[in-house]
Amino acid sequence: MTSIWKTPQGGEAVRARYRQFLQFWPQPAEHIRVPTSQGETFVVASGKADGPAVVMLHGSGSNAVVWARDAAVLGQYARVYAVDMIGEPGLSAESRPPLASGVYAGWLDEVLAGLGVERCALVGISLGGWLALEYATRRPERVSALVLLCPGGVGAHKNVLLWAAPLMLLGPWGRRKATERILGRPPPGEPPPAAKAFGAFMQLIFASFRPRTERLPRFDDAALERLAMPVLAILGAKDVMIDSGGARERLQRNVANAEIVWLPEAGHMLVGHAAAIDGFLQRALRP
Repeated sequence: MTSIWKTPQGGEAVRARYRQFLQFWPQPAEHIRVPTSQGETFVVASGKADGPAVVMLHGSGSNAVVWARDAAVLGQYARVYAVDMIGEPGLSAESRPPLASGVYAGWLDEVLAGLGVERCALVGISLGGWLALEYATRRPERVSALVLLCPGGVGAHKNVLLWAAPLMLLGPWGRRKATERILGRPPPGEPPPAAKAFGAFMQLIFASFRPRTERLPRFDDAALERLAMPVLAILGAKDVMIDSGGARERLQRNVANAEIVWLPEAGHMLVGHAAAIDGFLQRALRP
């Protein structure tokens, strides 16, 4: 198996920095390592111990730390599980089976079993949104609600490598420009220390990690029609990675209980939407 890291030293540097960030999780948290057939899976569990389960799935080139602020909000009433996806730059196994293999739903079955979760709400962004859809369309009876932020697999996938690969060859400047196109330009002025540290962490990941080049499998209309649970989709009109307009149209046409939040000025990396997610889940998970 080809390593997900360009060098062993780069992988260790990312993991070490990640562990530092985990120390600042905004609520008391438990670090759980779940054995699965694909290798060990790392999960950050926090929030109300007896609350409804909310499982959060990060995007490609990322890990559970992206959910720290959201977990603090949702954890007021829910038990939040932020899962490191296998084959991504977190603390889970490097295993990377083909996305179209059906393996990922089985892997998530094993993770949920290890956590003692029978039914949960899923929150996913980008690749994590694809994973949430993959699971919800195959196991709809196990998903109480679904939150999708710029999900893959619904609208057409844009070929990011056409413009990102040349930039990545230009060293730190090129990696910074590629990051800006995906995440959006930082606000003017000196960023706060936390944002600056996180930006440096993302740059370290970009420099050290081998991203997936596999095209995300697309869900057909019949699969989307199986989503009978409440669904919230948050989409940015200026997304450089997916056809967000096409995703909106397909979700509106095929998902009976879909709520769409359309952000005309937003790109692919959607952050700062904890309040919208919180309001939706409080309604959807109300007994």
